[in-house]
Amino acid sequence: MSVTRQSHTATLLPTGKALIVGGVMGASAELYDPSAGTFTATGNMTVARWRHTATLFPSGTVLIAGGDDGSNYLASAELYDPVAGTFSVTGSMTMPRQHHTATLLGNSTVLIADGENDAGYTTGGEDPTEVIEALASAELYAPETGACTATSNMTVARFFHTATLLLNGNVLIAGGDQAPSVASAELYDPSSGSFSTTGSMIVARLGHTATLLSSGKVLIVGGMNGFTTLPSAELYQ
Repeated sequence: MSVTRQSHTATLLPTGKALIVGGVMGASAELYDPSAGTFTATGNMTVARWRHTATLFPSGTVLIAGGDDGSNYLASAELYDPVAGTFSVTGSMTMPRQHHTATLLGNSTVLIADGENDAGYTTGGEDPTEVIEALASAELYAPETGACTATSNMTVARFFHTATLLLNGNVLIAGGDQAPSVASAELYDPSSGSFSTTGSMIVARLGHTATLLSSGKVLIVGGMNGFTTLPSAELYQ
């Protein structure tokens, strides 16, 4: 790549190229062309961010939301235009978030769920400590208006979780961190705009992956439980 990156995003565009965005305290972006095997710079984001989300719309536009600019957690969002190769500001989220998820629903809205926020610093002792707050809130981004509006709260506050769009249109939210990690899971129903609990995972985990299989089952792999890295996997069905 043209620069070093960490906690960036990579999004496969309809053109077949991959859009690489941001990273630790970086605003730059670039495109990977698999036919040439090369990276080339594209327009910079409007702000530097990492630990954000990148959501592809069918049009090829990509929604970049939230994250951290190195000093503050971000509520801002922006859109990448693949034709112009530029980023432009769109409506902000209702609150700053990082380590959240953003899932394109069947009605073309984006479900932005949970994450963590900066609750300030402790005042006791010689060295104030940053307080991280796990969020239970969720919101919807509507591309036709460019605005985010609140939807129902989740049943559990969590971040570093996974969100998987199921074949029936519901979204499976699984695991995450609440200090400690959690095994619980829940479903978001776009038709009612509500969350409901579903069966818990066998093992509490965060930073794992969740992959929808052709059978409709979801393969959940790895992650961490506390400070232990997990080799285990399980199926949601």
